Amino acid sequence: MNRYTKIIGLTGTVYVKEFEKIKHHKNKLRALREDTVAKVFKEGNAEIVVYFEETDNEILVDAFSDQETIKKYLGKTFL
Repeated sequence: MNRYTKIIGLTGTVYVKEFEKIKHHKNKLRALREDTVAKVFKEGNAEIVVYFEETDNEILVDAFSDQETIKKYLGKTFL
């Protein structure tokens, strides 16, 4: 299952995926478009961690979450 992170800050939102590297290198973070994340999420192969920079709160949203929760934190494109 793929894990994506939606970072919500003062300047806006960005979707990020962390790619694991070999053991002696640091993991790579890569920014993704919302369309790409929504496509994988609708297939049921993804879970998204919504991270609020200001308050350091995290919320886990997956395909089995309530539709109101998905709409509230991710938007209508993920339904």
